[in-house]
Amino acid sequence: MRKPRATAATSGPDGLASAGDVAAIVAGTHGDPFAVLGVHEFDKGFVARCFVPHAEFVTAYTLTGKKAGELSRRDEGGFFEGSLSLRKRQPLRYHARNAGGDWWLTDPYSFGPVLGPLDDYYIAEGSHLRLFDKLGAHLIDHEGASGVHFAVWAPNARRVSVVGDFNEWDGRRHTMRVRRDTGIWELFIPDIGAGRPYKYEIIGPDSVRLPLKADPFAFKSELRPATASVTALPPAHQWGDEAHRNFWRNADPRREAVSIYEVHAGSWQLHDDGSFLSWDELAGRLIPYVVDTGFTHIEFMPISEHPYDPSWGYQTTGLYAPSARFGDPDGFARFVDGAHRAGVGVILDWVPAHFPVDAHGLANFDGTALYEHADPRKGFHPDWNTAIYNFGRREVVSFLVNNALFWAEKYHVDGLRVDAVASMLYLDYSRKAGEWIPNEKGGRENLEAVSFLQRMNKEVYGHHPGVMTIAEESTSWPKVSQPVHEGGLGFGFKWNMGFMHDTLEYFSKEPIFRKHHHGDITFGLVYAFSENFVLPLSHDEVVHGKGTLLGKMAGDDWQKFATLRAYYAFMWGYPGKKLLFMGQEFAQRREWSEARALDWNLLDFRAHRGVWQTVRDLNYLYRSRPALHARDCEPEGFSWLIVDDSANSVFAWLRSAPGGNPVAVISNFTPVPHDDYRVPLPTAGRWREIINTDATDYGGSGKGNGGAVEARAEGGGISATMLLPPLSTIMLELAPD
Repeated sequence: MRKPRATAATSGPDGLASAGDVAAIVAGTHGDPFAVLGVHEFDKGFVARCFVPHAEFVTAYTLTGKKAGELSRRDEGGFFEGSLSLRKRQPLRYHARNAGGDWWLTDPYSFGPVLGPLDDYYIAEGSHLRLFDKLGAHLIDHEGASGVHFAVWAPNARRVSVVGDFNEWDGRRHTMRVRRDTGIWELFIPDIGAGRPYKYEIIGPDSVRLPLKADPFAFKSELRPATASVTALPPAHQWGDEAHRNFWRNADPRREAVSIYEVHAGSWQLHDDGSFLSWDELAGRLIPYVVDTGFTHIEFMPISEHPYDPSWGYQTTGLYAPSARFGDPDGFARFVDGAHRAGVGVILDWVPAHFPVDAHGLANFDGTALYEHADPRKGFHPDWNTAIYNFGRREVVSFLVNNALFWAEKYHVDGLRVDAVASMLYLDYSRKAGEWIPNEKGGRENLEAVSFLQRMNKEVYGHHPGVMTIAEESTSWPKVSQPVHEGGLGFGFKWNMGFMHDTLEYFSKEPIFRKHHHGDITFGLVYAFSENFVLPLSHDEVVHGKGTLLGKMAGDDWQKFATLRAYYAFMWGYPGKKLLFMGQEFAQRREWSEARALDWNLLDFRAHRGVWQTVRDLNYLYRSRPALHARDCEPEGFSWLIVDDSANSVFAWLRSAPGGNPVAVISNFTPVPHDDYRVPLPTAGRWREIINTDATDYGGSGKGNGGAVEARAEGGGISATMLLPPLSTIMLELAPD
């Protein structure tokens, strides 16, 4: 770590600061202003020195208002010093005057540090789990004054200053104190409160002034295109969600219904003028809609601060700040609380894989590659033109682990969906030969990223039982959702990208050709229980020219709607938790764009309303039938009934779980109804039809079995003969005796 430049003695035999120190303070080049400014002992008394630009006269007072001495101007730039009539060292206030008027200010250099040696120890060790209580900007009372304590990690800087509207963005006026053991710079600035924009002015190791930097730990930011951090009171929301949190603390989410509605907060709905809804407005509209539609969780695409709307939040510059697009941070706390009181969980899309290279962000933060790898073969992401975090640096790992804990603690989120895990796990991800560096064992695995993910999961699950983590991971990396102590990455769940890809490929085929692609459906069950899976039909499938889910279905309009309804019921009956992107629950026709709201008027049309009603009823069934959710992640909850009828494109299986009646899921993926079709079932008796996606209420043709079928023992087995409606999925539940 580069140390601040050596400075001359703080005072000569007459108690005056050296000319070199005065010049350096006025020029803003002094590496240790606390050695010069503030209150200092001299000749059994005290002297004060301050830098007050524009002042012609300065008088020192104690915080209680007692006059302590007149200070003389040593430099016309605003350097003052003088003797004090004090018996003990204490903070000072100054009354400054010039020909135009007068003003008061409290001397930040007359206060002691806020951070202590224990903070230094745990920060240096990389084990500090309360960094968000120490770094960033915190409104505090300190040594008799109220103000804001700023702290930022910049170990290679020659100088770091806080700049803002409170000091005319002048980096000479609030230069910070460096804690050399950790590279943390800190400063308590009295007399400022919440709502003040600020940044850090950093002089790098080469003495070059960097672009002003936003605070990595900022808890609030300006609304884009402005990029400053903003001082903020800590969240003061009075939570009322203990019942919700207690339920999930004591639950095994693998055995609970988890049906996720993926939302982009900036385009779900908009005001008529195209502006964003606030968190409170979203709470009033989105939460009741999700409750009515039956989803158990809302998963937001990244809502932490980001400068560029079309990045959808995936290029974040403020991991600790809910985006100003939707109002104050407390508004997000109110949203989460409101969702919890309504029985809905909130999951955040979280991006620890990479960060943008905007000048005000983390890139080259202190004039060096601090948060990222210096070598672009490890530190630059070719797909997104972003920087990759240096997972081998304990301070960077601590920054990210603390962020995961921060959202769980401060905002009570129920889970983190971790973006782009595959890009983190492989050193050669999207790279050609020669563009990546093997690990210490010569392999392609990013061992440092593996260690980070394992630590993050251990800390989240260890400190916040009831919070789940979900990996977006598209490869065959083993044990993604198994515990760390068993050699896994420690995630609770993993997105099943293979299910999404194979099923969408299958349904894009004309029905007459589906018999040749039967394996696209059956193959997924070979590995369906190798991880704890979430089945995702996410935003990635409805952007960049991919159309919508309705548009991906083969056939004419009637067939598209019928196939989509059948697909949803197939998915809700398939083992694994569910995720559906907003708008697809009512068969949005236009491809999603972050720049416009969903086409809510489509719900006025019968076919679209029918798809929504199908999803609503599926969510109800999924939540109310243990057979459909309680063994989502365990093979004993699934058994094939019909696996090889490729000629008719029919699939049937049984879902079962303790505490509930078994449910048979039967799909016919051709537009031809099958009369007198025999389906084997495990138990004789009456099986009630609990959903039929061809029902007229959903927009179908209305073909079915009168609400029930009878299973009988015949020919050494038990089966039921039934009608399979065209392009449909039906579910049958064994009726109780």
